[in-house]
Formats: sequence, structure tokens, C-alpha cells
Amino acid sequence: MILLLQYTIIFASVLCLVALGGCFSEHSGVINLGLEGIMVMGALGGAVTMYMLPQGTSPIVIILATTIFAILVGVLYSVLLAVASINFKADQTLIGTAMNLLATAAATVFVRAMNTAINPDNVSSVIQYIKPKKAFLKYIGGFEFNWFMLFAVIALVISYIVLYKTRFGLRLQACGENPQAADSVGINVYKMRWAGVLISGLLGGLGGIVYITAGVSEWKFEMGVAGFGFLSLAVMIFGQWKPHRIALAALLFGFFRALSNVYTGFGFLVALQIPSTVYNMMPYILSLVILAFTSKNSRAPKAEGIPYDKGSR
Repeated sequence: MILLLQYTIIFASVLCLVALGGCFSEHSGVINLGLEGIMVMGALGGAVTMYMLPQGTSPIVIILATTIFAILVGVLYSVLLAVASINFKADQTLIGTAMNLLATAAATVFVRAMNTAINPDNVSSVIQYIKPKKAFLKYIGGFEFNWFMLFAVIALVISYIVLYKTRFGLRLQACGENPQAADSVGINVYKMRWAGVLISGLLGGLGGIVYITAGVSEWKFEMGVAGFGFLSLAVMIFGQWKPHRIALAALLFGFFRALSNVYTGFGFLVALQIPSTVYNMMPYILSLVILAFTSKNSRAPKAEGIPYDKGSR
């Protein structure tokens, strides 16, 4: 039971972080389907940082350096979406899809080149971070606490305050609902949309490094992030683009994802003799079922996905 709780919280942390990122982007009026790719690049930045840090580095430095570089790489990669969709008014769906395809391929090539440069016989796309990962873990009884869990809670609280209690958040939402009206009262729609996309890159990149360190001490980048970016979009939609609801949805989806890791510890589940692949598919099946029944009642920002043209009224 403790293991189920542990995995549920860590996977919910990933989903919550990335879904909050998508929430900021869509509230600004930009659909970020590239969250999957941003997660991969954030994971790459964090994993390479852990791999490159010298032995004996203090845990605080490991945590700060890994988090900062994961965020930086995620933000830099989100610039592609911002430039293409905001400045060049390209189709946001196509750009996001292209970013997802590019990220896994680019990360794989980079890691293989890095491994080959260090050891010519090593052509794998795997990065190990066995010892650095321990800096993020603290054992409380039988529970394995991960500092990223706290990061997710902090991000959730800050997101709620920023979106609903600050001038920036209200302006951001105005740009996603009616950009023409926002522009008429002096709000720079382009800047606000850039801010929304960059924040989604920040949270998406952080979510990526949390995901690959959730249960393992190495990652093969050919695997990407197993659709967690798309699952986060489902969490965001099910949560109605509201941080507190996103947190609850993340816990629900995180529970079903965690079940695939620990179901062997529950005798009644083992007795059902359900293949392990079914448990792995559960969160994705759940997302399809939930969205099929709730999407009609979903209220997305009215102007999301529509490029803003200052000359049109």
C-alpha cells in the first residue's frame, strides 16, 4: 500500500506539473501539443546534468543544477512553438506534433553522440544517474519521499495564485478569451502569449526530469516519455483548465499509472491473471473514456488555437 501511494504521488506530480504548463499556454491562447517533446528535452537536460556532475557534489547542488537545467532546456525548446505559432502564425497543432517527433529523435542522437565521445564502444541512448538520483530521495519510514513531490505542490499553489490573484494572470486569461478586447485596453497579446508558452516550457521541462527519475536510475531516450505529455493534456482538459481540479485529476490518473508498477503486490489483482500490459494501458484507456463523456461540457479558452492578428477586429 505504501508503494502504491508513493508511485501515485510521484506520477501525479509529473502529470500535475505538465498539465499546469499546458494550462498556462492555453489560457494565453496557444495550444501546446508539444508538451511531450518538451518533457523529453527537459529530461535530457536534467539527465545530462546529473551525468556530468563530478562525484562528491553536494545533494543541494545536484538538486538545484538538475532542476535549473531541465527547466532551461524545456523553456528553450518551447521557443520553437512560440516563434512558429505567435510570430509566424503557423498551425499550432502541426507545430506541436513536429516538436514531439523531433524531440525524441534529437535526444537519442545527442545521447548516442555523447556516449560515443566518452567511450567509442558505447553507442547506446542510455544515461545513468544512479548516485545523483539519491539526492532527490528521503526515506520517511517505509515511504520514499522525492523532493520533486514538494516542487509539484509549490508549483500548484503558485499557479493558482498567479492565474486568479494577480494582474498578470487575469491579463493572460483575457488574451485566451478575447485577445481583441485585451488589446483594446493596452494589453500586449503577443507578449502575454509568449509568456504563457515559456511558462509551459518551464513546467513541462521540469515534469520531464521528474518522470524519468520516478522509478529508475537510467533512461533510454529512444523511449521518449511514453505518452505522458498527451496524458497530461487529458488531465488538463478533465481538470477544466483550473489548477485545483487539475491536481485532483492528476491524482486519479497517477493512481492508475502507479497500479501498473505495483499490482503484483496485491493478491486479488494477481489472482485475476490480467496481463501486465493491460495495467500499463489503464491510464490511457481511462483518458479516452473520461474525455469521451466529459469533452462536451469542457469549456476551453475561446481563442485558443487561433493566431492573433493585431489588424483584425
